[in-house]
Amino acid sequence: MWFLILSALVFSLYSIFMPKKLTPIEIFSTIFFAATLQDNVDVYLDLKLNLYGYFTKGPQWSALIAIIGIYPAITTIFLNYYPFHKKVIYKLGYIFGWSGFAVLYEFAAVKSGYFYHNGWNYWYSAFCYPALFYLLAFILKLVRKFVRQSNNMV
Repeated sequence: MWFLILSALVFSLYSIFMPKKLTPIEIFSTIFFAATLQDNVDVYLDLKLNLYGYFTKGPQWSALIAIIGIYPAITTIFLNYYPFHKKVIYKLGYIFGWSGFAVLYEFAAVKSGYFYHNGWNYWYSAFCYPALFYLLAFILKLVRKFVRQSNNMV
């Protein structure tokens, strides 16, 4: 539990105090999208299929520490430094670098006991994380497009 609490504190504090390149609406909308996606995926892969989960099978209040304390912070940090104006090779390197970090963090979460695998493995995660990180960047681009369009309507 100490690893989870320490992670939530470090990631959250960093995301709050880092110099922001994102606007409040960009942060809010991308966190909301990520949370909605995470909740829907967890309903099926965690609660229905029991492929992985937090602590023990079924929902726990303590899982909210990860859901609220880590995921929004990681979404914000990842998108804040995403190299939108760089070449594709830099974007791919950034996404794969974060994906590697995510797999290593997942390994540490499993070893610390706040996360478990039950039919899930790190290879599945290694294939899913790049798609998820790309999707976050795509959603931010979409949000920026919608904001520009709404500003042009005024």
